[in-house]
Amino acid sequence: MVYKFRVILDAEEDVFRDIAILEDDTLEDLHNAIFNSFGFDGMEVASFYTCDETWNQEDEISLFDSGDIPGEQKIMSDYLLSDILDKQNTKIIYVYDFINMWTFLVELAAVEEQVVGNLYPETIFSHGEMPDEAMEKSFEADMHDDIYGEFEDDIDEEDLDMFEGDDSFEDFGFEENWN
Repeated sequence: MVYKFRVILDAEEDVFRDIAILEDDTLEDLHNAIFNSFGFDGMEVASFYTCDETWNQEDEISLFDSGDIPGEQKIMSDYLLSDILDKQNTKIIYVYDFINMWTFLVELAAVEEQVVGNLYPETIFSHGEMPDEAMEKSFEADMHDDIYGEFEDDIDEEDLDMFEGDDSFEDFGFEENWN
């Protein structure tokens, strides 16, 4: 079977590509098809994110294993498209280049029979021109407001006085020559 995706750039202008790819290709194959169809060089890190019906981001599936134990984290090449997406689960988010944060909404639009003679993956429709820069992301204000508010820039002199003239660490359970 062939999966047909609409890949929409998160941008002010309408920019999208329709991509046909085999259902037993991997997420890495879809990653390659996306960056090629949008004209990227493929030299940046990328990830897919599972999401719910309203595009709320869930689990990350990265291009490379960045876990503490090599081989423990599953990556794009470990997932067939049919493992992640089907007629009920049609949406996934793709982020390319974590510096610029090119973000794409990827939706499975159709599942059709393979056309004999077609080479997959293929870009079957292209709309819109890529902007020069990714759209600036706005994060919720309450997440970042006054993140350091509990820490003061000026240290109170009374706080420093408690350390004046007392070189004893007996109260802390350390011996003088513990090392």
